Order: sequence, then structure tokens, then C-alpha cells
Amino acid sequence: MSNRKYFGTDGIRGKVGKAPITPDFVLKLGWAAGKVLARHGSRKVLIGKDTRISGYMLESALEAGLAAAGLSAFFTGPMPTPAIAYLMRIFRADVGIVISASHNPFDDNGIKFFSAEGTKLPDKVEKAIELEMEKPLTCVKADKLGRAGRIVDAADRYINFCKGTFPTELRLNTLKIVVDCANGATYQIAPNVLSDLGATVITIANQPDGMNINKACGATDLRMLQQCVLAEKADLGLAYDGDGDRIMMVDHLGTKVDGDQILYIIAREGLRQGELHGGVVGTLMSNMGLELALKELNIPFLRAKVGDRYVLEKMQEKKWRLGAENSGHIILLDKMSTGDGIIASLQVLATMVRNQISLYNLCKGIKMLPQVLVNVCFNGVSDPLKNENVKQLTAEVEKTLASQGHGRVLLRKSGTEPLIRVMVEGEDEEQVTRLAHFIADQIKVLAGVNGE
Repeated sequence: MSNRKYFGTDGIRGKVGKAPITPDFVLKLGWAAGKVLARHGSRKVLIGKDTRISGYMLESALEAGLAAAGLSAFFTGPMPTPAIAYLMRIFRADVGIVISASHNPFDDNGIKFFSAEGTKLPDKVEKAIELEMEKPLTCVKADKLGRAGRIVDAADRYINFCKGTFPTELRLNTLKIVVDCANGATYQIAPNVLSDLGATVITIANQPDGMNINKACGATDLRMLQQCVLAEKADLGLAYDGDGDRIMMVDHLGTKVDGDQILYIIAREGLRQGELHGGVVGTLMSNMGLELALKELNIPFLRAKVGDRYVLEKMQEKKWRLGAENSGHIILLDKMSTGDGIIASLQVLATMVRNQISLYNLCKGIKMLPQVLVNVCFNGVSDPLKNENVKQLTAEVEKTLASQGHGRVLLRKSGTEPLIRVMVEGEDEEQVTRLAHFIADQIKVLAGVNGE
């Protein structure tokens, strides 16, 4: 978890109706953010959201708080998170805000801020907003209040932008694609982008009702997509998450293709086309198979902390253009300032049609090692990761894995939920599964926390 009071690795998130995702908190958050951002010269804010029913309530609260601080808000309606990063530049907004809990259930929601450059706010700005939250809410004079407006052509503008990232000499006419929109923010965007580029598109989970976002669909649950790809005899399937910044894929056999494999495909094609310009950034969770496959291509690879903001920081530090999380956040800095599921999927589709090769065959160059993740609920009273018994146990398991070949153990706190994530990776799936559950069970005993 973040050492800040409210902000985690992906903004502020929680259950709707419980602190901090309450109307009064969000109103004051809008005010506090407005006060801090106004000191940096900000006056115009762009606000987007996903399809959660609570988005209406939260955008109203945010707008009231921003107006009280003297900032004007302009609404896009349901829109993918990366679209806000793009539209900010088009409409010359100083700040972007997305109301979304990404891949979480509908009764969660969250607030994410973007700077004028389309990136997450720096830690120091988030800290300043938290400090402002401790002060009494005030209001600027009536003639200084912010205004509100709505942008009616936001979707069309973003559709055209996405299409512009696809090579002009290529078409998708040969592909039949199933698209799972997670009943989320891509439901109006992704099918239109792919259809306009010539694909035969079958769309599922594109009837949002405010409560079915991510429900048995999308990037976190591929079962419906897999079934549909097989039933339709499609070439592949694409699954976005609720706010459209993640992409997962399914090949024509119904096999899952995750963020590590997508990153590998894009990196290898970038190398072939002479467009890679450096190395690739993954995270501590990136599969060791990705690291080994990139090594064979002599592509440098670095791991950042988990969280797309940390991937981006490492990319900027190294001046590299490509980075990703295995969960499907793919960042292509030559095209977008943040993770974008639609744009990333277009790069894979371009590779397929340019080389006349299936997604299944594109994945043959990377051998994924079995990786098992077990969550342990964390009550926050004591830190299991600092427990000496837990450290000793982890070292013993790593020694066991090393004797079998490649393998590693990663224990970390979730940045968005009160969980300890136990990840074990190695050559033998049965052994990896057994060891991951063994460590999780021991953490519950040794560190006195409760299992999920």
C-alpha cells in the first residue's frame, strides 16, 4: 500500500458509500485538488468516467469542489482512461480526472488524476492535495467560481486518434475479431475503431447498465470471450478492462495471451522494423519467460515496481518507448503517454497482418514459466514482509526453486487492495502451485494475518 493517506498506486479507490469514496469526501477532494492545482496555474479540468452507476454522483461532487476552488470542469461522459490523457492535449486542459476503479466490481470506484502531459500526477502533488484536505473547505468569490460544460464529440475524436496509430498501408479485412468491452468505457470506441479499419467484428459485453461492468467479462475474466472465439471460429479475441487501459487477448484456439506475451510481440516487431529504440520495461511480476525470450533477441529488459506509473518512470529514465505489466497495461510512449488497451491491440493486429501470421504463432517465440499468485488479506496492524520467519521461509523456497532451474518468489503488498500478494514462479507447475499456497498459509500463521 502507498505511504500516503489516500492515494495508492492508481489514484484513490474504494467501496462506494464508504470512506473515501463518499460524496462529501469527493467534493472536498475536488476542492483540495483545485486549490493545489490552481497554485500551479491550472484553470481547466477534463473529467471522464467509466460506466459505473456511481460515476454520475462522483462527477457532480468533483465538479462542485473544483468550482469552489475556481476551476472549470468539462465532461466527456464514458470514455477510456487513456482517452482523457489524449483529449486533454486537444482541448488544452490543465488537468485530467478519470472516475473509475478499472477492473474492479461496479460497487468500487476511484479517482485518477492526470497532469497536462497526460501522465499521473507526481507524488509531491498528490501529497500536497492530501495536506490541503486537512484544511477547512472555503469558496472563492462568486465572480471567480468555476464553470461546467460537456464535450459532445469526444468519442469521435478519440476513435480517429486510435485509427491514426495503425499503419496506413495495412487493413484488417482478413480478420474476424471478437471484442469484449467489459461493459465498460470502450463499448462505444473499440468496435468502431476495428470496424473502420476493415475487421469483421463481433462485440460482446457492450451493453453497460451501470452495474455489469467487469462482471464475468473483460480482461479479468476471459471465459466468455474464449467460448465466443471458438463458437464463431474467429481469428482472435480482444478483452479490455472497465476503463480501457488494459488489454488481454485470446488466440483462435481459445488460449489466453497476457500482457507479457503482448509486450514480447510488440518488442520483437519493433526490433524487426527498426523502431524499438532501446529496451523494454516490465515489472517485478513480469514472467521470467519474457525476460529469457527478450535476452535471446538481445533486447535489454528492466523490472520496475508493480504499477504502470512506475513502469512509465523507468521508461522515461531510460528514454525507452515500450513497457508493460503482465496484467495488460501496455505503454507505447511514441503513441500515448499512458497505458492504452486499444492502441496496444492495434500494434499486435498490425504485426499479424503485416507478416500474415496468427496470434498463436506469434506467441511461439516466448515460453511462459508457470506462475501462481495467491492473495492473503492484510489487516495492516503488522507488516508480514518484515517478519523474520517469513523472510527465512521465502529464502528456503527460493533455494528449492534454484535447484530445479529457473524460479523466484515475490511477496508484495497490493497498491489498490488490503492484500499481500504471494507469487511463485518456476519450471514445474505442480511444485509452484504447492509452494505458493504453502507460503501463503505460513504467512497467515507466522505473521498473524487472515487468508482471503
